[in-house]
Amino acid sequence: MRLPCPYAAAHGDLDPGDYVVLSVSDTGTGMSPEIVARAFDPFFTTKPLGAGTGLGLSMVYGFAKQSSGHLRIYSEVGQGSTIRIYLPRHRGVVADPAARFATIGMPRAEAGETVLIVDDESAIRVLVREVLAELGYAALEAEDGSHALKILRSTNGINLLITDVGLPNGMNGRQLADAARQNQHDLRVLFITGYAEKAAVGNGLLEHGMDVMTKPFALHALASKIREMIH
Repeated sequence: MRLPCPYAAAHGDLDPGDYVVLSVSDTGTGMSPEIVARAFDPFFTTKPLGAGTGLGLSMVYGFAKQSSGHLRIYSEVGQGSTIRIYLPRHRGVVADPAARFATIGMPRAEAGETVLIVDDESAIRVLVREVLAELGYAALEAEDGSHALKILRSTNGINLLITDVGLPNGMNGRQLADAARQNQHDLRVLFITGYAEKAAVGNGLLEHGMDVMTKPFALHALASKIREMIH
């Protein structure tokens, strides 16, 4: 859809032009104006303690902003809610699917280097694993913290742990890193997050041998960061 100049001017963070719009609606209880005003705040949630992180909408908002788009909530108490994500329409040449995993020019592994990838989304694990394998790494994967710890305790020579921050089943990425370092004190850890560094590390501090990358990121940037941390 095309967003005209008057609409863009009314939203100072938005440029006029063509956008792709993703709209998601529900028929739930809806939100009051006061709740809508805070819906994008990190860690804000109306759910009971332990039932939500308060990061869901803030992460979606962060992704939209990083993509030069924006996000709007339309909600009425008792009538449900609609969330719309506006992303700039791309008019460039469609990339060759065969080049998706092209690793030409990316920093490559040295002999015997092993990386463990932890993410609950299988598509992300497969993508990162395939790229790392192309670069010469031995790539292992786990879907949550408990499986990752089993691999870490049974496998020698893991050089780097790459973990998403928002893991399921009661252990987040930072908790996994702390538990893993109890047995392997010098383990390098790269956190992957869709929001911000402070949300990723909990206390706002990164220990030696830890780093953060925010989504979305280029595969070349990931390859360079891995090489930097292992070297």
